[in-house]
Amino acid sequence: MAMSTQFSTNEEAFLQIGKDLWWAVLIRGIVAIVFGIVALAWPDVTVWALVVVFGAYAIVDGVSAIVRASRARKVESGWVWWMLGGFVSLGAGIVAFVWPNITALAVVFVIGIWAILGGILEIAGSLRLRRLDGATHWVALMIAGVLELLFGLILVFFPGSGILGIVWLVGVFALLFGIAFVVSAFQLRSMAKKAGMI
Repeated sequence: MAMSTQFSTNEEAFLQIGKDLWWAVLIRGIVAIVFGIVALAWPDVTVWALVVVFGAYAIVDGVSAIVRASRARKVESGWVWWMLGGFVSLGAGIVAFVWPNITALAVVFVIGIWAILGGILEIAGSLRLRRLDGATHWVALMIAGVLELLFGLILVFFPGSGILGIVWLVGVFALLFGIAFVVSAFQLRSMAKKAGMI
């Protein structure tokens, strides 16, 4: 008897999505880690360079989230939150590229609002995911959402830390956020592997 027969129809569908889409979660994590390393390793970064790097990251992150949500909509009740989060990230990335004369303070608020909205949506999605048996990676996604929300609140309420302080804060956040997503991705893959789907 195949291991997959031990699961309900929804659980089997979820595990199939885990098998097919764990890489999308992994990409979000790797891109965040790379973004964090670039931010921390670039001490004399300009506002323009920070905007470009953030814009590129936000767009890739948004597209990855939208792909994941669209593929998971039939079995994950929280797919709509991932989808909204993807569009928020995509929108923030586009704003960063079409606002060429953005100031340092405006950068802080754009990133801050993006992080607050993204964090809330990530938390909401992970709470919905928690209801699905076997979805142990909801914890890592919850941690990522809380980190994102705290990061956004710090930027919005304490914006006067200067460009260098902002870059360091962005870098540290991106690393932690990325690690949480990488952990979640491998948990997804592990669940599918244990179910005999990989």
